[in-house]
Amino acid sequence: MIAEIGHYALVLALALALVQSIVPAIGARRRDDTLMAVAGPTALAQFAFVGLAFVALTAGYVTSDFSVVNVFENSHSEMPLIYKFTSVWGNHEGSMLLWVLILSLFGALVAAFGTNLPSTLKANVLAVQSWIAAAFYLFILVTSNPFLRLAQAPMEGRDLNPILQDLGLAIHPPLLYIGYVGFSISFSFAIAALIEGRIDAAWARWVRPWTLAAWMCLTLGIAMGSYWAYYELGWGGFWFWDPVENASLMPWLAGTALLHSAVVMEKRNALKVWTILLAILTFSLSLMGTFLVRSGVLTSVHTFASDPTRGVFILAILVLFIGGGLALYAWRAPMLKQGGLFAPMSREGALVFNNLFLTAACATVFVGTLYPLALEVLTDEKISVGAPFFNLTFAPLFVPLLLVVPLGPLMPWKRGDLLAVVQRLMGAGIAALFAIAGTLAVTSGGPVLAALGVGLAAYVMVGSLTDFAERTGLLRLPLSTALTRARGLPRSAFGTMIAHFGLGVSLLGIVCAATWGTEKIVSLKPGATVSLRSYDLSFDGLVARQGPNYRETIAKFSVRQGGNVIGTMEPAKRSFQARQSSTTEAALLTRGASQLYLSLGDPGDDGSLAVRLYHKPLVLLIWIGTLIMFIGGGLSLSDRRLRIGAPKPARSKSTLQPAE
Repeated sequence: MIAEIGHYALVLALALALVQSIVPAIGARRRDDTLMAVAGPTALAQFAFVGLAFVALTAGYVTSDFSVVNVFENSHSEMPLIYKFTSVWGNHEGSMLLWVLILSLFGALVAAFGTNLPSTLKANVLAVQSWIAAAFYLFILVTSNPFLRLAQAPMEGRDLNPILQDLGLAIHPPLLYIGYVGFSISFSFAIAALIEGRIDAAWARWVRPWTLAAWMCLTLGIAMGSYWAYYELGWGGFWFWDPVENASLMPWLAGTALLHSAVVMEKRNALKVWTILLAILTFSLSLMGTFLVRSGVLTSVHTFASDPTRGVFILAILVLFIGGGLALYAWRAPMLKQGGLFAPMSREGALVFNNLFLTAACATVFVGTLYPLALEVLTDEKISVGAPFFNLTFAPLFVPLLLVVPLGPLMPWKRGDLLAVVQRLMGAGIAALFAIAGTLAVTSGGPVLAALGVGLAAYVMVGSLTDFAERTGLLRLPLSTALTRARGLPRSAFGTMIAHFGLGVSLLGIVCAATWGTEKIVSLKPGATVSLRSYDLSFDGLVARQGPNYRETIAKFSVRQGGNVIGTMEPAKRSFQARQSSTTEAALLTRGASQLYLSLGDPGDDGSLAVRLYHKPLVLLIWIGTLIMFIGGGLSLSDRRLRIGAPKPARSKSTLQPAE
């Protein structure tokens, strides 16, 4: 009965979405306050019904109701409770239900907190948001219904994919989806502005908090996915340029450009048309990622669906919203009033430079990801575009971008003096030179490009600290005065500094782990020892253990450094009987920001065991840096000037103005 309640709740959510997509839009066109007022209650009710559907599916998993097909195929009665919860979105149908839950949540948040929005803009935003929701409700009900029943309930389920039975699944997908779906609000605001024919600095202030919240969650979601792949898949890498990884990276790059463009629009009333285009493209790339994961065109540990019907349905959604959004943009954008002018050497100019390189990097990833798929469709020829292509094309685009990151915040608006700003960054430049020289000395003239990367990371980090020093007068004024000025700085300024500092930290981790990481693959018998760098690992033997829904074989290793035991490592192999599959559980030993990484291979005929051992210097800085960026975004979001809502603008009779 609970499954049927969930199914009917989803149907009712679709009905409400159809009402919300039509009635408020008509009201906005007619300036009818009664019709526009329908948007708020329907958005809240829609979220309530989708929430009820999600709770119903969760209840099916928690109670192990194997009469529900989705529960039978992705759960097991002996599975730990936490994985019964995460199994809800550990499959195609459930993950799409999570998608629409988050989509309806954002619509409800706009309805609840968008009280300062002009009534016509709010009605159009919620109508567009509901168009997207209605399309995905139809997709779920027609092709991916999570509430289908079996005629006879089996005694036991098939279990969740063993790779997904990990705590990372409890965090990574929801964060990633909040990021993906969060950009739908930016898209809805952009389409609403095009429909209304009005875009100004107030529009940028309204859209920035939603964009920033989505960007924060996508940043952390990508980082969590990277760390999950690092320790769960047993290969020791943090980024593989997998097409589905790229599918999450592309909207992140576009969303980062959108954030910076919206700053220019809010502060200087410039880059209006470009900001609207970025809002459309960012969500379009999120939809593209959905298509890649759900269509079955890719084979990846991230993908669930392989039914071509689903792929065709999602492709139709892509054509409708991406094609429709770009067509509306082509029609209405030339009618929007252009923004203010600024000199190339200005903060606006630095942010435009930022946008150009971010979008170029995004285009590079887009081509490298989709070109093999397009070529296979057209010629049946299969090619692989992997890390060498992306490293040689993506990295050079990010170098000039990182060089400008500390420059932008120090530049004045409208017109600036580049020489004066460069002089302020003299300390950051000196720090970079010391970092390069120190790296070359320690590594005995090791890879020059890697040393330059370390120097670039130091330049970005010290540059962000220079921004703080310049704003507060820390090195020029008495300490008490500097602290007083620091207390007066807006939180968004601190958020920018912290986010840029985190970017430098992540860059340092990437360079060090990718360049100076070491690997050793050996076969060991109990009692044998293997050495890597300054560490000695002794194989103490194997231990078998029964888990809740698996059996595992654990290899015990003692780790010594300088003759002293500093810890133990216990990598394991798990066998899941219900799925007839196994997983490798890597063991990690953290030393500062570096890690020893140990994973098991196959046993040999002579009783030996193959092991893969890595030393990853400063690898944790990759994820620490992204966490710092998330904190910086959160600090900016907490700034009262960036909270949801803005002063209501005066009513204007003319909304469309000719381009200047």
